[in-house]
Amino acid sequence: MKVIKNYLYNAGYQILLMLAPVITTPYVSRVLGAHNNGINTYTNGWVIFFYLVGQLGIALYGNREIAYHRDNKYERSKIFWEIISLQIMTSSLSLVAYLIAVMLFSSAFKVYFLLQALWIVAYGLDISWYFMGMEDFKKTVTRNTFVKLISIALIFILVRNENDLAWYVFLLGFAQLAGSATLWPYLRKSIQWVKVRYWRPFRHFYPTLLLFVPTITTQIYLVVNRIMLGRMAPQAAVSQFDFGDKIVKLVLAVVTATGTVMLPHIANKFAAGDIKGVRTSLYKSFDFVTAVSVPMMFGLMAIAYKFAPWFLGDQYIPTGGVIFYEAPAILMIAWSTVTGTQYLMPIHREHEFTISVTVGAVVNIIANLFLIARYGANGAAVATVISELSVTAVQLFYIRGTIRRRQMFAPVWRYLLSGLFMYIVVSRINGIMRMTFINLALQVALGIVIYIICLFLMRAPIIRQAKDILLHRDK
Repeated sequence: MKVIKNYLYNAGYQILLMLAPVITTPYVSRVLGAHNNGINTYTNGWVIFFYLVGQLGIALYGNREIAYHRDNKYERSKIFWEIISLQIMTSSLSLVAYLIAVMLFSSAFKVYFLLQALWIVAYGLDISWYFMGMEDFKKTVTRNTFVKLISIALIFILVRNENDLAWYVFLLGFAQLAGSATLWPYLRKSIQWVKVRYWRPFRHFYPTLLLFVPTITTQIYLVVNRIMLGRMAPQAAVSQFDFGDKIVKLVLAVVTATGTVMLPHIANKFAAGDIKGVRTSLYKSFDFVTAVSVPMMFGLMAIAYKFAPWFLGDQYIPTGGVIFYEAPAILMIAWSTVTGTQYLMPIHREHEFTISVTVGAVVNIIANLFLIARYGANGAAVATVISELSVTAVQLFYIRGTIRRRQMFAPVWRYLLSGLFMYIVVSRINGIMRMTFINLALQVALGIVIYIICLFLMRAPIIRQAKDILLHRDK
């Protein structure tokens, strides 16, 4: 039950992170205007690179190492002080480099660049990885949710006109910093002080650097679609793809939340030598993400063409095609979350994980070259699916010697068949109904009911898992 609760906490928070811009964007876009919003996007785009460099791969590495030594208070305390000291050092160097770059190269937007520096400080003090490694998601999620809601309220209160851009940039950065700072008081009962002379922070540098490579590679190939689309297609296609991609990622957040939750859970089992437990957890997790991602994929495809112009406006009619063609990436990423984040990472096979992500980046670029020129934004969406498929394929190849892939995929047809039937019914209904909030809710509810009924008829394994959880027999 603990894993389920952690998943619900993390999934809820990931949805909040994605919904926050949906809540504030219509207001901010009108109050600040397109020009000022462009300044925030531009300056924030630069600071992302610096705080990623400052944090290296510490978020994943720290999560895993704390999980390994969770039951030994002295060891986990020593590891915490070593990793956080390394994080503060690397983030400080990144902050200094950023400030030097701002002073040397920025002129018109210097004030906004300086305010964006709060993000680097926030990530430098972030210790959420410690609590995730302890599988204590309640503290991180409840604290950060509270801070996020306060920041949303302050945006509506303090950002009143186009002259309040500085307030807006400050509030976004300060919310991140406050979320990081409020976790520190919880450490008092969880760790003990270890004398500085026993710290060996630099022994963690190389492992975190290894995890940094896939992190930065993933960021690069997420940006490549937009850059290549901007060079090879009309500028309108960039925004049409961007909004479609964000809607798909919003749905995907519910699935990928399992990766953050299961990584420390599996890492702890691996450290204890419970290899059978690792495999059992993996099979259950793979079945769960398949059961959840299939209806999300088919559901988005069923409503895509009417939903896009209704939600975004008539100028975004082509976004419906982007959502439709990119939706299968939900299933691909769900699978790679299990094989990569939940398996390869916790058991020290980062090298293979890095190769899979790099292959995905290369495939993405090649696919974009062929597809964008002919199909525009839809081509970029298809390229995304192909690249995610390649990542999953490489990871499945690497786990072939330790995980029974046939056992993992045996029930998949039940979910695909159930999802396909749901898609046929919902898309027919969507075609004859006008898109409104009530009609959308009805279609979603109908889709869920049809899918669940099909799962019962197909005797899908997820039904047995659900019964075990309800009866408190889940292990």
